[in-house]
Amino acid sequence: MLEMRPDCERCGVDLPADQAGAFICSFECTFCAACAEALDDRCPNCGGELMDRPTRTGKALAANPVSTERRRKS
Repeated sequence: MLEMRPDCERCGVDLPADQAGAFICSFECTFCAACAEALDDRCPNCGGELMDRPTRTGKALAANPVSTERRRKS
């Protein structure tokens, strides 16, 4: 199951699990749309492709809450 990280690792903007606009690589590194575009859809951590992260809503979100650990790079 996806960890659903709460923020962009590059700029720190919040990325709610129930809204579109988050991009992830196969290691679940997470970026907002603006940062993914600036990175040319390549993860700066592993070099993998950044893809749209699926949303999690309703009962699925209630039963499987998102991560609270922020991973913004300083």
